Amino acid sequence: MSQTERIKVLFLCTGNACRSQMAEGWAKALKGDAIDAYSAGVEPHGMNPRAVRTMAEAGVDISSHRSKHVDELKDVGFDYVITVCDHAHESCPLFPGKTKVVHVGFDDPPRLAKDAKTDDEALPHYRRVRDEIRAFVAALSAERLAQLAEKESGSNANQ
Repeated sequence: MSQTERIKVLFLCTGNACRSQMAEGWAKALKGDAIDAYSAGVEPHGMNPRAVRTMAEAGVDISSHRSKHVDELKDVGFDYVITVCDHAHESCPLFPGKTKVVHVGFDDPPRLAKDAKTDDEALPHYRRVRDEIRAFVAALSAERLAQLAEKESGSNANQ
């Protein structure tokens, strides 16, 4: 598949610190030939060091990524926006034209680990979500994205 034929996908979450960064990292590592991956947040607040660490453990380096606001990518013509948390889904900005928005929520590792006293207590939450995101991204294809978008538009019509 050529560079111009790749599907442009934005992974969107609240802070663009953890889940969306993991998803972008996995998409580039696993689907770089088919997906042109980006990530952003609706309220960016910096990279999560534990997300960077757990991705590195899995062989994906996201240490050069930076947390960015979705407005920074307003000129990119996305095919799909995948919201990976409920807040981003609820506050997702409108995207022009052909862009389809799909919601696939994942647990929030920082919230799950908020009472952890050490990395040994916190990191299992990050690893579980990292692995769930990996499995989701590994199964992504143009056909799968179209199915998710169709399901999403059907559920929105029923509200």
